[in-house]
Amino acid sequence: MTDSDTIAALTKRLELLEAEAEVRRVQSRYMFLCDTPMPEYGVKDDAERIDLIMELFSEEAVWEGVGEYYTGQFGRAEGKAAVRKHFEGFWGGKTDPALILNCHYLTSEQINVAPDGLTATGQWVHMQPWLFSDGKALLRSSRLFNAFKKCDDGTWRYTRNRTENVFVAPLPATWASDYPSASVLMKP
Repeated sequence: MTDSDTIAALTKRLELLEAEAEVRRVQSRYMFLCDTPMPEYGVKDDAERIDLIMELFSEEAVWEGVGEYYTGQFGRAEGKAAVRKHFEGFWGGKTDPALILNCHYLTSEQINVAPDGLTATGQWVHMQPWLFSDGKALLRSSRLFNAFKKCDDGTWRYTRNRTENVFVAPLPATWASDYPSASVLMKP
């Protein structure tokens, strides 16, 4: 192997690792922005939260819930405008009981970058506890199978965000005794 072959091989490996890292960042940022209370310091409302989430999606993106539990609950949103409408439906206006806590925990990561380095798929399992203002609580687990692309500006974005229920389980009302009403973690 020549020096130029070695450099080319190392460059290809580096590009693959960078692509995997960017896909991981998009997925993790999405989950972070979906947590309650909102941990991104300075975000004043859910409309701003949705704007930040939408930065992660390409124009042609699809967001969908699939399978016997999620197809009817979430449906399918095709195109960035429809994906935004989906999130506005979830966070648009206050609900009773209010969601006061949820946090996404990701595991079982598998990221596969295409040979050209321009697209990728990722699979995860996530767990998510939910707590509502009336004391009701549940634990939700889902499988995620998402697709990404490297855009012309070099950023990675979702082209597909697909989720399927693994289980939903009720939790006792007292499962969480201490939790914040607002996050200050990222306050300067």
